[in-house]
Amino acid sequence: MALPRYIPAEEMLALPAFSSPQVSRDGTRLAYLAPAHGCLNLWIRGIDEEHADAVCVTQEKRSISTFFWCSDSRTLLYRQDTDGNEDWHYFRAGLDDPDAEPFDLTPLAPGCRVIGASEDGGTVRAVMNPRFLFFDAFDIDLATGETTLVRESSDLVRNYTDMDGTRGFLSGQAADGTLEYYAVDDQETGAMRLVHTEDGPSFATGQYPFHVSADQETLIMASHWGGSDALRLISIDHATGEKTVLAEKPGHSVCCLGVYSDDFGKPPSLFISPRTSEIMAVRFVGDRPEMVPLTPHFAEVHAELMKLADGGELGWVTCDDDEQVWTATFIHDDRSGLSYRYDHRTRTSVLLHDPGSGEEFGKTRAITFTARDGLPIHAFLTLPVGVEPKGLPLVLRVHGGPWLHDYWGFNGEVQLLVNRGYAVLQVNYRGSTGYGSRHIKAGIKEYGRGMNDDLIDACEWAVAEGIADPARLGICGTSHGGYLTLTALCNTPDYFAAAVDDVGFSSIPALMGDHPDWIKATQLNSFLAYCGDPADPDDLADMLSRSPATMIDRIETPLLVIAGAQDPRVKLTEPQAIVDGLRARGVEVGYFVAEDEGHGFKNPVNINRMWHLIEEHFAQHLGGRRG
Repeated sequence: MALPRYIPAEEMLALPAFSSPQVSRDGTRLAYLAPAHGCLNLWIRGIDEEHADAVCVTQEKRSISTFFWCSDSRTLLYRQDTDGNEDWHYFRAGLDDPDAEPFDLTPLAPGCRVIGASEDGGTVRAVMNPRFLFFDAFDIDLATGETTLVRESSDLVRNYTDMDGTRGFLSGQAADGTLEYYAVDDQETGAMRLVHTEDGPSFATGQYPFHVSADQETLIMASHWGGSDALRLISIDHATGEKTVLAEKPGHSVCCLGVYSDDFGKPPSLFISPRTSEIMAVRFVGDRPEMVPLTPHFAEVHAELMKLADGGELGWVTCDDDEQVWTATFIHDDRSGLSYRYDHRTRTSVLLHDPGSGEEFGKTRAITFTARDGLPIHAFLTLPVGVEPKGLPLVLRVHGGPWLHDYWGFNGEVQLLVNRGYAVLQVNYRGSTGYGSRHIKAGIKEYGRGMNDDLIDACEWAVAEGIADPARLGICGTSHGGYLTLTALCNTPDYFAAAVDDVGFSSIPALMGDHPDWIKATQLNSFLAYCGDPADPDDLADMLSRSPATMIDRIETPLLVIAGAQDPRVKLTEPQAIVDGLRARGVEVGYFVAEDEGHGFKNPVNINRMWHLIEEHFAQHLGGRRG
């Protein structure tokens, strides 16, 4: 038995030749992402055409990830920042002038950003913060860029769902963090009725999914209503306040990853009709993600699409306004991006992208173990192909957040490590979303404590199963996962043989202080609940005791630190302090700073260089293969 061929990082992590297909509103065109100018740019082609017939309509030098069709089916809006600074703007592109310079519809000052945009009939509705602290609603003329204020916000935690009318709903937050929802009878007089509440810390990043019907008569959300630990999808009637469970799966929660679909390409939590705004399907968390249809029409479409899945799960779909012409992209663990176009009128499909057989890649399986305090922990294990799964070097790949979760599906970085001969374990430690209120709230005040215990317990499980060699354990984490990597080295200095910290923070108080003002104002149910209040002396002392910046003298493990110079969340002073402190003590530490990156890398050159460094670092200390 032997590992398959060595796959270089440049191949494993290459830009996809085709991704993110979207059908135009009239069903006549297809927009998608494909390489141009060294990154992913937007292309448009006729619905029956090939890539050779497509027109590239953007010339960006940093990959685009978020875009959508406008109602004219000729124009696209896409979101972009500068070198990862997260100052998001929306730009116009399309067939009318594909070679034009990008037209910025939201030319905001530094430090301002757009957090949501939609378009209808040539008018773009954008929510953005030109006043820095408050997010206001504006209408923008798609053709001219002329901007009109629709609603000015004066409250950071109270928001109307109906920006134009007098009714709708209002979401708010009580002083103790309780999430409150009101049916608004008259916005001008303030007449409204409380119709629902939720426990705030169970929704650390806010109530999501969250949707309002087009007529503003029904509020739809993921909820723990009725004492359910798992998230169910419920509706609330405006007139009566009556609640109805729309979808539930016993023991499984509605997936919240869609809140990160724009930033990190996570699969959506809801499929919503572009014409009627009706929810067609909802995704649930499980050993494999599962999409549950909610309308008879989509149930028919879903049944046909799943015939194309080839052992995978439905990841992303788009459709025209008539809900007849569809694109479907599937999730697999051993390949990425299998995509089809499907016509429901004729029940015919056309292959858009074939990623290959996946035989060189490892299979991922869900595992569950019990943490030392009895909490069930879910994780995913991917094993190398062609070798016996006994006594392998293992890399613990730690997700960020902490309020998200790993899931079954293809991950190029995981597969790169697997190709080098490592078993890879991804752990949904306490505080992760996806596994109910008890699981996420078990992370309260457990930064650097219970969260780290879960990681060590995961490794102990792999060793006890005979999968991992206890002398060749590595850890690699991004963002919050980078923080947990550093705290693992402080708490258990002899446990790991090598470590990688990718854009991780090293000081909890500094992280909270470095957040933009608009985030600080909404931290009651997130960082203040889960970490403490740095204004409280006792909380501050506790936070510092769990901050690697105060424990650098404990770190002995060979470490590689990766950072982006434009990172708005983790300032360079944090990784620099770790590196300087270790070098002063003679501890082995590598350091790579990308000047044109932020909180996570997008430039292919930087990504490849980073993974060459990681490969070499782990090969030296864990014994995996190198190129």
